[in-house]
Amino acid sequence: MKTTDTPPADTPPADAAGEGPPVSKEAPAPVPQEKATGRTLNIFSHGFLVLWAFMVVLPLLWAVMTSFKTDKDIFGSPWSLPDTLHFDNWSRAWTSANMSDYFLNTIIVVGCSLLGTMLLGSMAAYVLARFEFPGNRFIYFLFIGGMSFPIILALVPLFYVMQNLSLLNTLPGLILVYIAYSLPFTVFFMTSFFRTLPTSVAEAAFVDGASHTRTFFQVMLPMAKPGLISITIFNFLGQWNQYMLPTVLNTEPDNKVLTQGLVQLAVSQGYKGDWSGLFAGLVMAMLPVLAAYIVFQRQVVQGLTAGALK
Repeated sequence: MKTTDTPPADTPPADAAGEGPPVSKEAPAPVPQEKATGRTLNIFSHGFLVLWAFMVVLPLLWAVMTSFKTDKDIFGSPWSLPDTLHFDNWSRAWTSANMSDYFLNTIIVVGCSLLGTMLLGSMAAYVLARFEFPGNRFIYFLFIGGMSFPIILALVPLFYVMQNLSLLNTLPGLILVYIAYSLPFTVFFMTSFFRTLPTSVAEAAFVDGASHTRTFFQVMLPMAKPGLISITIFNFLGQWNQYMLPTVLNTEPDNKVLTQGLVQLAVSQGYKGDWSGLFAGLVMAMLPVLAAYIVFQRQVVQGLTAGALK
């Protein structure tokens, strides 16, 4: 019996030249709609960020420029550059307005309160993040509730508590209030950060015979450095610019902080204010904040994005 071989049905016929099937040239694929939309959103977002940066930087530059002018130049030509740099505005604000004393008080209060806040907050956050015990979630949500409680509602009770404890109009009393004010957000932030750290490192330290205290201070706390720097910067900004709490709880002239000193400088001469000295004092108050952010901006970004990347 003879069998005939038939070519497969799906085999295309050869062309006349015997070089195989013809190759069709396809048109380039159109740009997907998602890419076009993403590119448009990217342009708008960058434009908005540039506009926002301009709105933030312009008042800062204007304040620095105005701090070197006289009062006459401030009102006569507020947007022009100063003809002469009047450094005496800075020296007058530093000496005559007692800005040096206000700076010293602020550094003492903010420095001590930051130290206490970070020590207590990081320890509490580590326990809440790493250990399960009855009441863990209740304590955690108690700190979160402290974030949502408006501090203005606690001013009157806080005033009488400080008065009964003989801490009213004192720097130690203001330090304790700053610590209590900053703890809720610190515990909330650091609890989330400690949960992102690997547990295997702590377990290895326990196997090597390290105690819980040694594991926390020598192993886990150094690993949490980006988060610590981020929350320290946030607390520093809030405490350095705090005005309401020291105004209510600290009215002693020798214990006033920088924000109170700036207000005192603004109203010291009644309707004839020392505007050039006031702007010099404002720039003095801004410089430590700007310097802290410029130095630690990389750590701040790392701390804020660590939870999303791990």
